[in-house]
Parts: sequence; structure tokens; C-alpha cells
Amino acid sequence: MVQRFADLCIQLRAWLVGVLAFLTLFHAWNALNINVETVFEDLLPQSHPYVETHEQFKDAFGSSNMVTIMIEPVEGDIFQTEVLRKVQFLTRELRTVPAVDDYQIVSLAARKLKEVTGSTAGIDTRSLMWPDVPTTQAGLDQLREAVVTNPVVMGTYVSEDLSSTLITADFIDHLVDYEVVFNEIRALIDQVDDASVQVRLVGDPILYGWVNHYLSETLQLAMLALLVMAVVLFALVRTWRGTLLPLISGFASGSWALGTASLLGIHFDPLVVVVAVLITSRAVSHSVQIVTRFEEELAKLGDAPAASRQAASNTLRELFRPGLLGIATDAGCVAVVALSPIPLLQKLAFMAITWISTVAVSAIILTPVLLSWVSQARVQTRRRLDPLRPVLNLALRTVAGRARVPALVTALVVLLGSGYFAFGLQVGDANPGSPILWPDSTYNQDSAAVNANYHGADRMFIVASGEEEGFVQRPEVLTNMNRLQRFMEAQPQVGGTLSVADILPTVHRVLREGNPHYQELPNDALMTGELMYIFESVSEPGDLDQFVDSDKKNASITLFFRDRQGDTIRTALARLNEYIDNNPLQGGEYLLAGGLIGLLGAVNEVILAGQIQSIALALLVLVVMCTLVYRSSMAGMFFMVPVIMSNTLTFSFMAWQGIGMNINTVPVAALGIGLGVDYALYICDRIREELRRSGDELRAYRLALHSAGRAVLITAAVLIASTLLWWASSLRFQAEMGLLMGLWLTVSAVTALFVMPSLAYVFKPRFIYRDFQPEPRQEAAASGDRLVPNEG
Repeated sequence: MVQRFADLCIQLRAWLVGVLAFLTLFHAWNALNINVETVFEDLLPQSHPYVETHEQFKDAFGSSNMVTIMIEPVEGDIFQTEVLRKVQFLTRELRTVPAVDDYQIVSLAARKLKEVTGSTAGIDTRSLMWPDVPTTQAGLDQLREAVVTNPVVMGTYVSEDLSSTLITADFIDHLVDYEVVFNEIRALIDQVDDASVQVRLVGDPILYGWVNHYLSETLQLAMLALLVMAVVLFALVRTWRGTLLPLISGFASGSWALGTASLLGIHFDPLVVVVAVLITSRAVSHSVQIVTRFEEELAKLGDAPAASRQAASNTLRELFRPGLLGIATDAGCVAVVALSPIPLLQKLAFMAITWISTVAVSAIILTPVLLSWVSQARVQTRRRLDPLRPVLNLALRTVAGRARVPALVTALVVLLGSGYFAFGLQVGDANPGSPILWPDSTYNQDSAAVNANYHGADRMFIVASGEEEGFVQRPEVLTNMNRLQRFMEAQPQVGGTLSVADILPTVHRVLREGNPHYQELPNDALMTGELMYIFESVSEPGDLDQFVDSDKKNASITLFFRDRQGDTIRTALARLNEYIDNNPLQGGEYLLAGGLIGLLGAVNEVILAGQIQSIALALLVLVVMCTLVYRSSMAGMFFMVPVIMSNTLTFSFMAWQGIGMNINTVPVAALGIGLGVDYALYICDRIREELRRSGDELRAYRLALHSAGRAVLITAAVLIASTLLWWASSLRFQAEMGLLMGLWLTVSAVTALFVMPSLAYVFKPRFIYRDFQPEPRQEAAASGDRLVPNEG
């Protein structure tokens, strides 16, 4: 059947190439219109309880798209007229930024921050610094006194040493455009950021704005990687067909995948460019295998009539099974990612499956069809100047000589050691700051400064939710909330907490003419209600809503975090659950957990719960496919070896380098499972083919390593050289993923060349040796040189 299919493709080659060229141009045109952006909602597992809590209360208690601006004078404290005017300017102008929530802009210059005083004449309230900035020293001193005595402001909006102040602004999740927000806020900061102050800027809209900011650099690196790929490919194969056809294959598959995504309205996240490079490398890899085999077939046919067409047909027939199996394995492993409840991973899995599937046409079919037009001129030999030959000869000596057993023992030790260290891989961010950017990046430096001077730049809110109106007014509820806050503040990474339980004692004291004896929570619900009413009467509309809803059924507790590391979030959530289990709310419950940290906790829990399952399912896909194709369960177990080797080594490297398993690295890890087996499939399938054909065991291994193994080396060298270029990226995530891809490719190539043939030679699995009938021959010499053919 495969032979008939191969002959038909060559017979209809003109029509086939014409149709594929038209489809490539059509999809390439559509690919130019694909939407490149990060959609925050796609990052969240919508069915997770934390996300549901966030969606229900985010409008009142805080969204995950908060931007924080820190203004720090170069000399002196913040109580300088010119510095405060900059705060006022930014506070006012932030209202012009698209998607900003006008009611959630808070600073010293906003109406929300107030000074409340009480006496026998009544309660007096006034904004700390609205509408005017104090211009006299007396006015500045009065503002300083009001700030220092306000527990809501100190540590939250003004640093304890009075050296800086914050402006915070929330953005409406479904309207926010990270690129627009980033550019407009930076334009505002440029107007005030002079030699007298230093302005720092953090928040997820700013973080993803930096990602978009480096998009042009990312595209330049992608183009440079393609150039390096072409140069190294030509240097190794030294033929135009061996250089251009793999690149044509990669271009065609990329165009079809991105064009299809554009037509279906699927956006392309800038952070998954690394995944795109990894998939394109699969097209190049398969195409190089086909070109290498074609040259071998063409050399056999010599001057026979229509030799090129026959060689192309033979190549398609012989490599159809391992090529298609490798593609199906890649697609099957990526399909496992689609089981995640995170929309971004689902969309990315769909795009990746489409992309990988097109490789079956662009590489397995199109490449041999184009080769059928190659001139029948002799194939160039590379006997003396071939830089790959010593490596291939070493592989053959290892497999057929005495070194194969030490090689297998070494591989086993490396596997066990890397498997042990792989358990140190963290789920979530492994370092302070954002793992997307380098530690010395502007964003991470700004984040470190904010976290050092304040309670924390990132927030989580939990909700005390009751069944009846007035639930929050109960003294036992407020006391429970207050105890929870003190319990959570014992965690070093939690810089502070804030709730209505912090506001009411201050109002109570003010009501008693500032008597500190009354700086405590009221002891009955009626008094609590009166204090809340007084607070609302002297505040702007909606000021209390950030702490308690209008029915007094739900109240928020906001936790400020100094970092967003996976361990920090898991510890906080574990402590929250521990407290809730030991201190239940009568007539209500605590709902976890909104805000950015809560959402990250939801993502981390999904990844942690699904990671082992995903790896197990991906390995199951590999085993089932190999078992079906080779009709042997041993084949499925056999080809797990390179996958486990490459993944345990990569995961242990990630643990060593502090690279966490997060939403950005999960797709790369899934692709790595398929990546680990492709090389071994080609080499082992060629061994099987030659054993059946010639009956000469050493000849079979020699041909497999010097043909399929040569293509493996070419592909690995080309792709390693191009992926390591990503280390120059300003985005740390892309640089680290490029390094991981290079490691995956290296381990996969070494395993395919040295470990898998040695395993086959020692254990002689039946699915490889099934049709092997050894011919009578003299005993081969054990020395390596006699096992290496003169022609390579």
C-alpha cells in the first residue's frame, strides 16, 4: 500500500506540488494577519474554585491587573512640593489610560485616602492631599503628620521611612490591552521622571507589556536562527537541495499552521514563539532524514533510467513508517496538553497538533516529491572532509565493540541520577521576580524595590462569606478575620494584610476623640454597624466597598506578597486551609482566593495535579503507537528509553538552574516527550530494515548509523546551533527554553546514536530481529577500525 502511494505521489508530482504551493501561499497570506497578543483570561483555569471566587468579587475587591507606580525622591523624603505634584499629575492622568477603573486609582493625591478626626463637635474628614498639593512648609508638615498616624496609608501607600510613595491603579480585565497600557503609562512617567525622582513600575499589564516591547527583537532572533540554520545545514550537507528543501518544509508547515489559526481566530501568544521554533525543527529533522536517504538511494541506482524518480519513490516508501510514527507521536504527546482546563494550553495544543500534522505533508511527502526532479548527476561524496564521520565511526565502535556494555551502564547511572534530581523541579515560579525577564531587567529591579519598601507588590484576597445579611458585622466574624490576618503575617513572604477589621478600630478610636483605649474591634454587631455607617458617611461613595459589600454578607481580606514563587504561594494556601479547618466561621465560610496571587495559585495547582498525569498519558500514547506500528508491546517499552532519558536530564537541569514548571514551560515539556523518540525511531527502523534485507548484523548497524545516524547528527547540529541563539534574548524565558531545547536535542541525539543501538545489539528485541536470518560469514574482528566501512 505504501509503495502504491509513493508511486502515485511521484506520478502526480506536478499536480501535487502545484496544489501544495497554492495552499502554502494562501495560508502564508493569512498567517500575516494572525493576532499576536497575550489574553489574560486564557491563562486561567476557569473552572477552578479560586478563579470562580476571583471572577465573582474582582470588581469590588480587586482585579489581577493592578499597576503599581513607586515614586522615590533622589534626595530627602516625599514631603516636597515638586515631588507631590508629580504624584498628583500621574494620579490625574492615569484616568486617561484605556480600560482603567477610575474608582480604583489610589494615591496620596486621590480622594480615597483621608484623614478622619473626631471631637465633641462631631467627626471631621478630609482628603489627605486633594484637591491641592501643599506649598508651604506648614502644609507639608501637616500632611506628614496625617500620613504617619494613618495605619491604612503607612506601609501600604507610603514607605515606613517616608522615602517613597505608591500609586495603584486597577484595570478592567476584559478590556485591558497590555501593549496600550504599557506604552501610555510609560509615556506619562517620561513626563515626570527627571533627575529629582526615580519612578518604578510593576504589575502584570507592565510585565506583558515588556514582552510585547521585545517582540521585534524576538522576530529578529527568529530570522537570525533561520539564517544560522541554513548556513550550518549547507556547511554540513554541502548541497543546495539538502539546504533548501528542509527550510521549504519548515516554511510550508509553519504557514499552514499559522494561517489556519488566523482563519479560526486563534491568537498567537508572544511567549510561545519557542514552541513554534521547536515544531519547525521537527519539519527540518524529518526532511533532512529524507534528503540523506534519497542521496543513498540515488547512488545505488547510478545511471538507471529515471533514477531520481525511483530513488524518491524508494525513499518515501522506506521512511514513511518511522516518519509518520514520529509525527503521530509528537502530535499525540501534545494532544495531552489539551486536557488541561487552561484555555491558553488548549488553544496552543490545537495549533501545535495542526502544525505537527502538516509536517507529514511538508516533509514526508513534499520533500521526496521535490527530490524526484533532482538531476541524476553523481551524488557528491564527503569521505575525507566529512566532519561527522569520526562521530559516526565512534558510535559504531561503541555499539559493535566492547564499549557497548559500559555505555549502557553509564546511561543507567545517568538516568537514575537525573531521575533523582528531577524531583527537585518546582511547580510555579522558582525565583523572586518574574521568570519571564532576567533578574537585572528593569521590571524585576523595580519589583524588588517595591517589595523591599512596602508590604508587597502582588496581592491575594480571600472572602469571608455569610449566608445572611449583616454577617460581617458579627464580632466573632471580625475577630476570626483578625486572627487569620495575624496568622498569615507570620509567613515571611507575606508583607502585610488589610481588611475591614483593620479599619473599624481606627474609626472607633476617632469616635472616642482619639482615645487609644478604644483602638479595638467593637464587641457587638450593633456597634459594628454604626462604625461602618460612620465610615461610609465620611468617605467617598464606594470606599467601604473594597472591604465589605453593600449587604454586609461578604468581606475581603487582602494579603500582600513580596514574591510570587511557587513555594511561597503553596505555603500561603496551605496555611490558609490549615487556619480555616481549625477556625471555621459559624454561619459562613472563607472563599479562596482572588487577586493575582490567588490566580497563580490556581494555575500552579492545575499544573501540579496534571503534570504527572500528562507525562504518564504522553508516555502511554508513545507506547500504544509504537506497539501498534511494530505489532509488539516490547517496541513500546523499548522506545520509552530515549524519552525518559531526555526528560529526566532536562527536568534535573531545570531544577538545578531554578527554572520552574509553569504555564509557559508545560507545552515545551510535552513536546520534549515526542522530541526524545524521533531520532531513535529512524535509526532503529533502519537497523530492522537492513537486518531483514541483508542478513548481516554488522552491516545493518553500520548502514543505519552512517545513514539515519548521519541525518540525526546533521539535524542535531543545525538545530542546536540555531536554538542556542535564543540565549541572547532579553526575555529570560525564551533564552532558557532555547537552552532546554538544545539540551533535549543533544541528549536525544546521543541516546539515539549510542544507547539505543547498544540496547538493540545486546538484547536483540524481537520486533527488530523478527525477520533476521544471519548469513554464514567469518567472525568479525572486535577492533573498531575493521567494523568501520571505507566509504563511511
